Amino acid sequence: MILILMLAAIGLSAGSVRAQGIAVAEDSEPYVYEVEQLEFEAGPTAPLDLDTPMGLMESFLAAGEAGDWESAAAGLDMANIADGDPQDLAAKLYDLVHRSIPVDWTALPDRPDAVDTSTSSEDPMAGVPRRSITIGRLALDNRSVPIRIARVQAPDGEPLWVFSRQTIDNVPALYEVYGPTAFEEMLPAPMRKQAFWTLAWWEVIALPIILLVGALAAALTYFALNRWRKRLDEETKRHGVVSAVHLPATLLAFAGTIALVRETFFRLSGPVRDLLDPLQLILIVAAILGIALSVIEALFDFATDRRTTKLEAPENNEDRNFYTKLSAIRRIITATLLLAGAGFLLVASNISTTLGFSIIASAGVLGLVLVFAARKVLGDIMASVQIAFAQTARIGDAVHYDGQWCYVEKIGFTHLRLRTWDERRVIAPVSAFTSESFENWTKKDASLMMHVELELDNRADVEALREPFSQFIENDDDVIDPEDAVCEVVDQNAKAMVVRFMVRAVDPKVGWAMHCRLREHMLAAASKMDAAAGNEPVPAYIPREREVRMDEAG
Repeated sequence: MILILMLAAIGLSAGSVRAQGIAVAEDSEPYVYEVEQLEFEAGPTAPLDLDTPMGLMESFLAAGEAGDWESAAAGLDMANIADGDPQDLAAKLYDLVHRSIPVDWTALPDRPDAVDTSTSSEDPMAGVPRRSITIGRLALDNRSVPIRIARVQAPDGEPLWVFSRQTIDNVPALYEVYGPTAFEEMLPAPMRKQAFWTLAWWEVIALPIILLVGALAAALTYFALNRWRKRLDEETKRHGVVSAVHLPATLLAFAGTIALVRETFFRLSGPVRDLLDPLQLILIVAAILGIALSVIEALFDFATDRRTTKLEAPENNEDRNFYTKLSAIRRIITATLLLAGAGFLLVASNISTTLGFSIIASAGVLGLVLVFAARKVLGDIMASVQIAFAQTARIGDAVHYDGQWCYVEKIGFTHLRLRTWDERRVIAPVSAFTSESFENWTKKDASLMMHVELELDNRADVEALREPFSQFIENDDDVIDPEDAVCEVVDQNAKAMVVRFMVRAVDPKVGWAMHCRLREHMLAAASKMDAAAGNEPVPAYIPREREVRMDEAG
C-alpha cells in the first residue's frame, strides 16, 4: 500500500513539473521595461550588439576604444533626457566604465533573457529571466550610484539591452568626480592612450611621481618636527607632545599628500585606484588615530611623571587612586578609538571585496583568525583594566615584585613599568599581577614594620641589647609608634642565635634608610659590648667559631 502511494506521489510530481515546463515554454513574452521609442533597433545594421548584456558591453567598449561615439551612443536609453548630447554622454560613460568600474564579465550572460546559468539550483534567482543588471557602483554625495544596463522594448520593436536612463542621468555628476582633471586633459593625446592593464601612459609615469611627492612631504615633515623638538625644553609639555606625534604626523603627511595630489592632478583608473584607495584610507586613519592616541599618552605621561615622587608620599593615597582610574579610562578610550577606526575602515574602504577577501569575510573566517591572533593581547588589555579598576596596584604604589622593591610608574596595555629603589626600570607583564601573588606595601597604609636580624653569640645578653635599641627608638626621628618596637630572639643553633629588632616607619622609602641606620647602630653596640666583656666565659656578642679539642688522655 505504501509503495503504491509513493509511486502515485512521484507521478503527480512529474506531471506538475511537465505542466510547469509547458507553462514556461508557452509564456514567450520577454521580461522587459516598456519604453515609448528607441532610436536604434537590433539587427545587422545596428551600431552595437544590443541583443545580450555581454554583447552590449563588448560592442560599447569596442566603439569607445575606437572613438566612435556615434555608434556608442546607440547603447544609451535617452528617453526623458532632453538635455545632453548623446555622443558626449557616451564618451563620458565610456570613461567612467573604463577608468572606474572593474567589469565582472562572468556576471554578464550572453543570452537575451539574461538568465544566470552558472548559479546553483538552490539560488532563488536560478533560471529566472532578468531585465536589469548592475555592473558596478560609484560613490556620489554620500550615496552609492549604480551603473546599470536594462532590457527595454518599444512598441512593435524588439527587446534591446541598453544603459538605463537613470544611469545616463547620473553620468554628468559622476564624471565631475571620477572623470579626468583639467591637468589630465591638457596632456598630449599619446600620453592618454592605454599602455597596459587599464593604465594610460601618463598614469604609468604619474604613479611613481605621486609616491615620490608623498615621500618628499613626509621627509620634510619629519625633519621639521625633529628640528622643532630639539629646540624645546625636554621638561615642557610641548616637547612631550611633539615627540609623541613625530611619526604619526609624518605618516599623515605622506598619505595626505598622496591623496591631495591624486584628487587635484591625477585620478588613477580601475584596479590601481581600487588598490590605492583603501591603502590610502588605512594610512590616513591610522595616522589620525596615532596622533590622537599619542597626544593623550603624552599628556598623561607628562602629568604622572612630574608627580611620581609626590604620588609615592603616604598622604597622597587619593591621588594614587585618581591617576590609576584615569589610566584605566585612558586605555578604554584608546581601545574604543582603535575599534571605531577599524570599523570605519571596514565600512568605508569596503576592504572585504576590494582586496579579494570576500570569500573569507563572508564565511566569518577572517574574524575568527583576527580574534585568535589577538587573544593574548585582548587578555592583557582586560587584565590591565582589571588592575586599574580593582586597584590591586596603583600608580605610585610600592610593591615587592620578583624579589625587588619597586614603585609602579605606569600601567600599560600589556605591561607595568616598575622603578626599583636604585632607579632601574623593570617591565613586568600585566598577567603576572592578576594570576600571581605580589606584595603591595602601600595598598591601605604606607607605614610598615622594618626589621633587622643579627646573628649573635649564644652567650649574648639580649636584655642588655634592649638598652641601645631603646636609645635608637628615642633618638631617630623616622621611628613612629615606639610602642610597636620589638627586640626578640627568633632563631638559634649551635653556632649562634638570631636576634630581630623591629620598628615601624612611615613609608617604605623612609623605612629603608632607617633600617640601615638601625643595623649600623646595633652592630656598633654589640661590638662595643663584646669588647668590654673581657675574657671568657663572660657574655659575648660577636659569634665565635668553636672547636672541640680532645686531649690524648680523653
